[in-house]
Parts: sequence; C-alpha cells; structure tokens
Amino acid sequence: MEHVVVRMTTAGMPLAVQRAGREWLIGAEPVRWYERVNWWESKRRMPKGLSRVDVEVWRVQARLGRNARSDLTTMELLRDQQGGGWKLRSESAA
Repeated sequence: MEHVVVRMTTAGMPLAVQRAGREWLIGAEPVRWYERVNWWESKRRMPKGLSRVDVEVWRVQARLGRNARSDLTTMELLRDQQGGGWKLRSESAA
C-alpha cells in the first residue's frame, strides 16, 4: 500500500489527499467505517495497549487539483493505528 498525506477538516473529515507530489481535493461527502484487523497475520503478538484491533477506513471521491471539471476518482484510505499516518488501499475511476 502506498503512503499518502491526508488533510482533515476541523470536524475530522478528509479534505484533501496528497499523493506522489499531487493534491487531490475531496469532491463528495466521504464515508467512514472500521474493520477488524487479523493482527496475527502480520505480527506474532497483539500490539501493546490494544484490547482489540480495528482500522479506520475512509472512502473518498477526489479530483486532481482545483479543476471542477476533473473526473472524480474513488480512493480507500486506511489510517495507521499506531503512528496516525495514512495508506492508500485502492483507487478506481468513479
């Protein structure tokens, strides 16, 4: 998965995604959910301090730059539970 930078609104919703030196602005209301992580597939022990492991996922539709005529691209973003960074899980043309 590719690491990206996500700018959030003061309300905690994604506003823009910076990826490969380009900025994608959110063009539709994002959707958030949580998924259970099979931590045992990547680690031998449950991460310290966590009684259960969920990952925050956002599905956003974004357009490249400020061009309102640019096509929307759907991206699924995962927030890193430990460090707070973001990863791009998938993307597709809307």
